[in-house]
Amino acid sequence: MTKADIVDEIAKATGLTKIETKAVVDGVFSSIITSISNGKRIELRGFGVFKSKSRKPRMARNPKTGDLVPLEKRFVPVFKPSPEFLHKVNETMKSKASE
Repeated sequence: MTKADIVDEIAKATGLTKIETKAVVDGVFSSIITSISNGKRIELRGFGVFKSKSRKPRMARNPKTGDLVPLEKRFVPVFKPSPEFLHKVNETMKSKASE
C-alpha cells in the first residue's frame, strides 16, 4: 500500500477531498519524523509507539569486496506495535491462511 492508497481510503471514509486528505497525511508523517528526529517518543494508543534507538559503533563488512568498514554510532527509528494491533494482524492473517 502506498501513501496515495492511504489518502484514497481516508478520503472515501471521511468525505474530504484528496487534496485535503493528502495535506493531513503529509502533516502527520512530517510531525512523526520531526518528533523522532528531536528524540521524542510518540505513543498512539491502540496502534503503537514510534521512537529512535541508538546503535553502537561497530565494524561491518562490505558484502561486495569483503573489506571491513567502520560504522559510527547512529540512531534509527523503530516502531513497536500495540498488543491490539498485533492481535488484529494475527487474527486477520490466520483467517486468510485458512482460506
